[in-house]
Amino acid sequence: MRAITVPEPGGPEALVWAEVPDPEPAEGEVLVEVAASAVNRADVLQRQGFYEPPPGASPYPGLECSGRVVAVGPGGGGGWAVGDEVCALLSGGGYAEKVAVPSGQVLPVPAGMDVVTAAALPEVVSTVWSNVFMISHLRPGETLLVHGGSSGIGTMAIQLAKAVGATVAVTAGSEQKLAACAELGADVLINYREQDFVTELRAATGGAGADVILDIVGAKYLDANVRALAINGRLAIIGLQGGVKGELNLSTLLGKRGAVTATSLRGRPLAEKASIVAAVREHVWPLIESGRVRAVVDRTLPMHQAAEAHRVIEGSAHVGKVLLTP
Repeated sequence: MRAITVPEPGGPEALVWAEVPDPEPAEGEVLVEVAASAVNRADVLQRQGFYEPPPGASPYPGLECSGRVVAVGPGGGGGWAVGDEVCALLSGGGYAEKVAVPSGQVLPVPAGMDVVTAAALPEVVSTVWSNVFMISHLRPGETLLVHGGSSGIGTMAIQLAKAVGATVAVTAGSEQKLAACAELGADVLINYREQDFVTELRAATGGAGADVILDIVGAKYLDANVRALAINGRLAIIGLQGGVKGELNLSTLLGKRGAVTATSLRGRPLAEKASIVAAVREHVWPLIESGRVRAVVDRTLPMHQAAEAHRVIEGSAHVGKVLLTP
């Protein structure tokens, strides 16, 4: 088969479409013929040499895919059969024509959705659901602040929070991106290039702040995020685009009776990932199949143009997900 390889870390040109051995599904796995994969910031970090795959994972980039089951490993496919149209959460290997996946990380393509578009779902939905709802326990009537509201994560977080009856505030870097967030249901629109998000959020919430903050920035926003929290607020850090080291005013955090969590999805044990995927299938798939939540796809490119897709992501020239098709 062919896959995107990274012979040497570097810029987008380091991504090479090459012939590689076919994967073989191990016990408890299924083999998926890939219809599409999606590009995530973690893929960019892996390409640059900063984010190695977990032990035993595929060495190729790609944390989610869609396609068809073409084989099952020894002992059966965990309920999946050859011919099933699926999408899957991966530890790596999505930028390829085939990938082996633990059966607990596989989801059916939602009814009414085409198999290519389904590649935009597994990683973002699993990340948002696990952090905003399973860990931070966002409730109806609360306020969620999403940094990077026009990203793949952001566009999904807006929709899921609105679906459960929360108020949603977002930050983004242009009026065009804020307009896209508003179309998805965002209530409070903050241009981080021109406005102070703490001030704007307080004004919009009567001084209360955000009950939950979903943050992809990290160190650069740490102090401001804590100041933006409401009493009993929860800050969920899922990215480090703004650095890895920051100062935290514990007095402010204590005064807010706040909580800070930081998680990644890729390196979690298989059982934890399977639990998250099962929760997504139970709670989120009905929302997608009813049309209340949708996948937001910016563009679809041939997989051999993965370098161009990475340039789009690094330049933040997108709204929603960028897909790759073999």
